[in-house]
Parts: sequence; structure tokens; C-alpha cells
Amino acid sequence: MNTLMQYLFDALSTGSLYALGALGIALIFGVMRLVNFAHGDFITFSVFVLVTPTTEAVAPLLVGAWPTALLVAGMLGTGAALAVACELLVFRHLRRAAPAATMVTSFALGFVIQNILLVMHSSRPKAINLWPALNLPVDLFGARVPALQLLTVGVAIVLLAGLAWMLRRTRIGLEMRAAAEDFNMARGLGVRANRVILAAFAMSGALAALIGLLMVNQTGLVDVRMGAPMMLVAFVATVIGGLGSLLGAVLGGLLIGVASTLLQAGLPFDARPFRDAFVYLAVIALLLWRPNGLFVTGAMRQRI
Repeated sequence: MNTLMQYLFDALSTGSLYALGALGIALIFGVMRLVNFAHGDFITFSVFVLVTPTTEAVAPLLVGAWPTALLVAGMLGTGAALAVACELLVFRHLRRAAPAATMVTSFALGFVIQNILLVMHSSRPKAINLWPALNLPVDLFGARVPALQLLTVGVAIVLLAGLAWMLRRTRIGLEMRAAAEDFNMARGLGVRANRVILAAFAMSGALAALIGLLMVNQTGLVDVRMGAPMMLVAFVATVIGGLGSLLGAVLGGLLIGVASTLLQAGLPFDARPFRDAFVYLAVIALLLWRPNGLFVTGAMRQRI
């Protein structure tokens, strides 16, 4: 029973992290039909505010030097500001470009951000000790669960509930939902395109920063390429859920997290290093069954 509960919390925490990543991508795709491949570098850039570029040492932004709320707000603001700047300086000028052009641009933008970090910090991973108490185990339902896992699941639940409320109860949320269904029609009905797109980028960047904060507490390392694996998994989760569907992106992230955990536990010991191959085989099987993902939005129906 204890082992089963441990696997359950592992699956939920991993899936919650993937769901947050997929949600950040789905927010942008919903309003712009843009798969932002620079999202992983938004994650990385937001984390590097904890590192001093001159000494390559951990900046004194720990709880003892800065209040936790101020540190978290600073990182989230960094992610949101970076995403908004990329929209204003780059993506806004490509709204009428072909989808392939915007996709290549997002790739290029990610490489630019990554190389800026390389120039400032070098490619060597850096250890960071941020809130070590979160890695201490907590006894829960007979299982010893790291507090960080509980925090990850709790943050994901709160954010998803808040986002659902925002999309249904606020003007900007209703405008984002309308834009996700049919952007041209929504704009013709008075939806302010620039405002909606900026809001989507800001929320996506803040989510990227939050993911980076959770990841650095989990691994204890900061690396200029740390966001790339998360970007890949988040993109796959978004495709599984159905491009443009926020609910589908969340569900896709949870499914990949559960599948990864179950395979890690159930595969023979010699096969566990190849776990990801089995995960992506399952992804192929799912997409053969549902090529357009689990949920199909209005905009995607128009293309089918």
C-alpha cells in the first residue's frame, strides 16, 4: 500500500509539472496558432536570475536574504516580462507570416536566449541550494512524500482552478476563449487582439518561470539547457490533448507523467533506461487512434 501511494504521488507531481508546461504552450497557440519553441528557454532564463554572472556563484536571493514572496514574484515577473518583450519585438511583426516562418522564428529566438545565457554564465551547470526543506519527506497516507511533490501538485491545482475561473468570469478570459475558437471572428466582434495576445504571453512566461522554480528545487542545479527537455514533453502533451485546448494540454501532461512513473516502476530493471522510448511508443499509439488529440477545438475543427 505504501509503495502504491508513493507511485501515486510521484505520478501526480511529475504530471502536474508537465501539465503546467503544456498549459503555457497551449495559451499561446490558442490565440496565435503559434507553437512557441522558445518556451523552454523562457524557463531557463527565469531561473538564471538566481545566479550572478560575474562570479558564477549563487546569488544571495535565499529566504534569509530576500523574502520568499519577493523572490517568487521577481522570478514570475522576469518570465512574464521576457515573454511580453518577445511578443512586442518579434512575434507581433509576424502575425501575417506563414506558420512555418513563425515556428522557425521561435526556434531561432530560443537559440538567441540560450546563447545570451552562455555568454553570461558559461555552459557549466551550477549548484543552487534554494529552500532545502522542501526536499524533506512528509508522512502522508502511509507514504513518505517529499514536500516539494505536494507543493507541485498543490500549485498546479490552485493555478488550474484560478485559470478556469479567469477564463469564465473575467472579460480578458472571455476574450481569450473567443479568440481560441475563431480569432478573426472575435476581433471582428470587438475583441482587442493586442491585449489578448499580450495577456497570453504574460501568463505563459509566468508559468515558465514557475516551472523553472520548481525544477531547480527538485534538481538543485541550474543549466542553460534545462528547459529544453521540459519544452519537448510539454509540446507532446499539448498535441496529445489537442492543439488549442487548455483542458487537453493539462490532461496530456498528466497522462505523460502517469505513464512515465508507471513504466519506471513496472519495466524490468534492464529496460528502465529506455523508459522514454516506451512512453513515446504509447504517444504514437494514442495519436494513431486520435490524430487530432483528445480534444478538438473549434479552430481545429475548421481545418479537419
